[in-house]
Amino acid sequence: MAKTVKKGSITIFLALVLSVILSLVSASIESVRMAAARTQILNSMDIGLYSLFGQYDRTLLEDYDLFALYAGGMEELDMASVYDNFESYMKPVLKQNSQKLKLVQGGFNGYQLLTDGNGEVFYQQAVKYMRETLGSQGVQNLLNRMRERQKKTDQAEQQGQQAENGGTLKSYDSAISDAAKKSEEEEKRQEQGSVNDLGNGGDVDDLTGGVNTEVKNPIPIIRKVRKMGLLDLVVPAEKGISDASINRKMMASERKLQEGMENNIQSNNSYTSGILFGQYLLNKLGNYTYPASAGLKYQVEYILGGKNSDRENLNSVAKKLLLIRQGVNMAYLIADGGKRIQIEALSLAIASSFLIPPAAVVIEAALMFCWAFAESILDVRELFAGGRVPLVKTAADWQLSLENLGELLKKLDSSRRNSAGGMSYEDYLQVMLMTKNRQQKVLRGMDMIECTIRDKGNRPHFRLDHCIVALEASADVLANKKKTFTVTRLYAYE
Repeated sequence: MAKTVKKGSITIFLALVLSVILSLVSASIESVRMAAARTQILNSMDIGLYSLFGQYDRTLLEDYDLFALYAGGMEELDMASVYDNFESYMKPVLKQNSQKLKLVQGGFNGYQLLTDGNGEVFYQQAVKYMRETLGSQGVQNLLNRMRERQKKTDQAEQQGQQAENGGTLKSYDSAISDAAKKSEEEEKRQEQGSVNDLGNGGDVDDLTGGVNTEVKNPIPIIRKVRKMGLLDLVVPAEKGISDASINRKMMASERKLQEGMENNIQSNNSYTSGILFGQYLLNKLGNYTYPASAGLKYQVEYILGGKNSDRENLNSVAKKLLLIRQGVNMAYLIADGGKRIQIEALSLAIASSFLIPPAAVVIEAALMFCWAFAESILDVRELFAGGRVPLVKTAADWQLSLENLGELLKKLDSSRRNSAGGMSYEDYLQVMLMTKNRQQKVLRGMDMIECTIRDKGNRPHFRLDHCIVALEASADVLANKKKTFTVTRLYAYE
């Protein structure tokens, strides 16, 4: 029996439905393809930026814990080379898979430099590093310690400045000068009287009361010492002084800095940040007790002094230290009744030897000033020798006796002594940094980093304003010869 063959057919409606479904599937496939292309483009930019910023300057990180990408160049940043480097990492990713992706054009929309905001970016990186290093408890301990030290040091410096400006030695000069004139007039009268008495055959009496030649007046000796070079007095000969110098015109603080495209930087002026930045400078830069290995040796002293040479900067710090210590020692002498009695007795003896008892008060003030100065010389010398000196003196801490005041030069090393619980040279530097102008600290800190890297790394053209810390890149990429995607990515060191 023959089988019946059935013929199939499709309606126009079904054909239309299938065509719509096929179009939808095709569109979905194309959409997925474009989405995959866009994802690949974004990945290529991310990899390009990650790879680019992975080439951070090793010296900046290892020596100063600063993250920055060095852009190179002489006077201007070489951003063209930076982009070529970025593109070299981006293109291989675009060639992956079956996508036909072509980079049409690209560039940088903006970038931020380490020196932007007059060094604010550098400042904030340094502060952040110190916060993370010390921790919250360490930061609080540092703040408590520094507040107390700053308060006492400021008071001491004011007292020392008042003593210097008080004209104590000028008053002494005036009193002694008046005494000399009166003595000369008295001698003339005596000589005239002697002639008359001899003419009358009478005896000559000494009406002057005589001059006590046994009284040793240390004031003229201390005045000569004050005219000597300060560094010769306070720096032990065996330690020596660096002769290194720089040309400040080539440093960040003296030249016009390059600026990034994005400069909306919020300043951080908090007291805590200032303390942390000072600690950062002390930790990362060299000073007299721990000299730097390259550039200026006394870099913290440069921040405080701002001079071209180590010797000049060290002298500037020594003067400030001496002023602080004079204030401390003057305050102690005023409060110590026993030493006041010694000063009064010696001043009265000196006044009597000059036949001017009323000048004892002026001589007493001069003696106190000279004694405080001499004690301060020993203090500063001990600091430069690596010892410690108490911020507030007690009888047990006092070093130089009044009898040995005139022998100061012979007692520079035999009389000074270390105080275990006192402040070191670096402690005083830390306090001095607290009172220094913030902007000067930032700019001069950058000077020293530049100076060291140039010298140490044989990179004579290194500049911090060629160091990139943030970058926004954009690119136009043609996908599958159909659609151009414009993508933008931002990367920053955090």
